[in-house]
Amino acid sequence: MAQVQILTGPERRRAWSEEQKRAIVEATFAPGAMVSHVARQADVHPSLVYRWRRELRVGSSGFSEVVVAPASAPPVEKASAIEVGLADGARVRIPASTPPELAAAVLRALRR
Repeated sequence: MAQVQILTGPERRRAWSEEQKRAIVEATFAPGAMVSHVARQADVHPSLVYRWRRELRVGSSGFSEVVVAPASAPPVEKASAIEVGLADGARVRIPASTPPELAAAVLRALRR
């Protein structure tokens, strides 16, 4: 049987909590998941799910630990620093203990 939600008052849109948005977005990243299927299950338009994904990505620091090594090299447990190459040829080495906000600020300043 279908479920109907009646919206009253001046606002005619559903209000989604941050937890609900995050749960729907997380479901889209599951192995084999398709945004259109997840959106259909949540009864929202896929474009709204894509918007939530962008909004949640902007809210994050954008940094993750990444280790780049040749395929023949043994796996590295944890990197002590990350080296970033900029377009002008400059290289920046950022220690792993650096707060993401500080690293982002330094990279933004060097791009200018």
